[in-house]
Amino acid sequence: MEADPQPAVIAIDPGSEKCGVAVVRRDGVVAYRAIVPTAGLTPSVAELATKYRPAQILCGRGTGSKSIIRALEDAGLEAPILPVDEAYTSEEARRRYVAEHPPHGLERLLPKSLRTPNVPYDDYVAVILAERYWRGT
Repeated sequence: MEADPQPAVIAIDPGSEKCGVAVVRRDGVVAYRAIVPTAGLTPSVAELATKYRPAQILCGRGTGSKSIIRALEDAGLEAPILPVDEAYTSEEARRRYVAEHPPHGLERLLPKSLRTPNVPYDDYVAVILAERYWRGT
């Protein structure tokens, strides 16, 4: 397999039952985005690390992050693991999800600020964590 010329990071929005995971390249391309069960996070990240060879693995400092970081460290992944601030990422992710998924039916009458996604959007949080990392904020 040929190496991707753009460096990437794996970003994780930790949670007690599910985690958002994203691989985002420095140029902003989202190479991978998913929501995975927390119990299966480490093997998923290990597989992504093998495929994408990230420069860094980012993990939000939210719910359950300490045990997730410990499990990732114990997995012996090559990329360093960096805990990152996730302040206001859920709100930003909700806005982004709503903007990318236009409403249907009567929901169109609701203002964007009142629309709530009916599916998890933790993967959007992971993308935002990676984007912040690349911007240096």
